[in-house]
Amino acid sequence: MSLAGAFILPHPPLIMPAIGKGQERAIQSTIDSFRTVAECVERLAPDTIVVATPHGMMYQDYFHISPGQRASGDFRGFGARNVGLSVEYDPLFVAALSENAESEGIAAGPLGEKDPSLDHGTLIPLIFINERYRSYRLVRIGVSGLSFAEHYMLGRCISRTADDLGRRLVLIGSGDLSHKLKRDGPYGLSAEGPEFDRRITAAMASGDFLEFLSFDPAFLAGAAECGLRSFIMLAGALDSIAVDAKLLSYEAPFGVGYAAASFIPAGLDPSRRYLDAHKESERIRMREIKENEDEYVRLARYAIETWIKMKKRPKAPQIMPKEMLDRRAGVFVSLKKQGALRGCIGTIEPVTGSISEEIMRNALDAALRDPRFDPVKEAELDQLVYSVDVLSPPEPAASKDSLDAGRYGVIVTSGAKRGLLLPKLDGVDSVEQQISIALQKAGISPDESYGLQRFEVVRHV
Repeated sequence: MSLAGAFILPHPPLIMPAIGKGQERAIQSTIDSFRTVAECVERLAPDTIVVATPHGMMYQDYFHISPGQRASGDFRGFGARNVGLSVEYDPLFVAALSENAESEGIAAGPLGEKDPSLDHGTLIPLIFINERYRSYRLVRIGVSGLSFAEHYMLGRCISRTADDLGRRLVLIGSGDLSHKLKRDGPYGLSAEGPEFDRRITAAMASGDFLEFLSFDPAFLAGAAECGLRSFIMLAGALDSIAVDAKLLSYEAPFGVGYAAASFIPAGLDPSRRYLDAHKESERIRMREIKENEDEYVRLARYAIETWIKMKKRPKAPQIMPKEMLDRRAGVFVSLKKQGALRGCIGTIEPVTGSISEEIMRNALDAALRDPRFDPVKEAELDQLVYSVDVLSPPEPAASKDSLDAGRYGVIVTSGAKRGLLLPKLDGVDSVEQQISIALQKAGISPDESYGLQRFEVVRHV
């Protein structure tokens, strides 16, 4: 086994005295943890250190692995240009990792670099490590917008590459935790923030990497977390490996969570194949969701699966609730995949002869013609969660006071420009947020004069 150790470390720039100017003393336990990790890395004496960072080059559909022979960076963006370092890269490891990722169908490699300088998510861990140990080459990997599963799989490729090359390896998962832990902090407080930090630090302490894979994206958005994808990559590198897990410290004096943890391999353990376990739990969850879908949602799923699997235009079943056959209404069909939006198309007012026709029409548009997403592929169908919103006729809203983001959707209109937002959306808790997003969708400036309408929905899941 070439992976000698893995560590989760935060990256607050103010930990550098030239930046913190005394504030760093408030996170002394974090500083002590960095030094503990540096001493451990010195003992492990790796040939290569891989840093997974959320502040490197980030693409939605590609993992960027920094190319070249060497790189440097400093903290000039934080007012300390004299604090920094230079490192030697491991180009042979980069090439081999890119090939291993390609063999697994993972989009990863050294293409598309726009800024070769080291980011602070890489610099801060390495500055502490370099105080004790410098005889390594670096591989720097940015996180991506790809799925948690693909981050985990890339982690597995990292370990395999180290084995293939005979490289003694240390992996650093760089990342802060929630940014929403204090009302008077720079990002405010959310209910999800402290809950995320509690759950993730408990998982670090126990080495329960399944928990890393189990967070709902809407919950994560509320928590405003930073490092989870880096941590999942680290978990993938430790797939099937028993670990001695230690939570070294956790602090959050400034409203952002800083955790440090160590994971030292302790032999093989096939029961720790967490991606397999996560996929099985997802299969069970999706089966239960499908079994409990109502007729409206089943019709949307039927329409999409009939077209994508059989390339046949769906026909409405003859036996359906009378309302679906006889009533006309605007309908929105929304698709989610692993908790994230995958498509949403709807009509404010009906354009077909019945709700059933409206559902099928808009379901196909949501799957195939939402301009924000690629068309849904057959391999994704079993992962999709559907909702169908049936709209009441819009009515004028005299003012913001007559709106309620939990009850009413909102329509904003200025001339030919029109934007709509449904009610009861994750992360949209106020009328002000609701109107602001609707205005953005319509391309209406908040300074323009615009009209307001409201509507109610019946949501089917």
